Amino acid sequence: MIIRTIKPQDYKAVDQLIRTVFTQTEFGYGEEAELVDKIRASKEDYISELEIVATQDNDIIGHGLLSKVNIQTNQNSLTGLVLAPIEVALNYQKSGVGKEMMQVLESRAKELNYPYISILGHPSYYAKFGYVPAKQYGVKPPFEVPEDAFLIKPLSDGALTGVEGTLRYSAAFS
Repeated sequence: MIIRTIKPQDYKAVDQLIRTVFTQTEFGYGEEAELVDKIRASKEDYISELEIVATQDNDIIGHGLLSKVNIQTNQNSLTGLVLAPIEVALNYQKSGVGKEMMQVLESRAKELNYPYISILGHPSYYAKFGYVPAKQYGVKPPFEVPEDAFLIKPLSDGALTGVEGTLRYSAAFS
């Protein structure tokens, strides 16, 4: 398996992967492919190095994307990243592909000096990577979500110390 930065020629295969994988999830397809298109179109929030694909024998078997978000505090805001979406082809799930993609994305985020990654996802899965409920850091979601599914991880010691506020997603999420 190879994990690399996405290329424009990968977009169609990634779109299909997203639709196929999310259709099979507990919550069904929720326009995740359209979200990816909106994020890519946002020059302010999209960072090409933070969109990756996993390939096996030249087939795309996984995809992950981090884009910019902000924690709005009383005095200012702190820019970080949100994972949305990440998916692995059905026949490669539970084989370590998602774990490797998470490690690559986190490593790249650290190299680019982002202080945190936020995730809205399954707490038991993301806890394996060190994500905890955001409320532990005083970070609130901008809308009603299950408390245990709104997660965050500081990417360096003290990155979220004293930071309390509401996470604000980019316009692409609207």
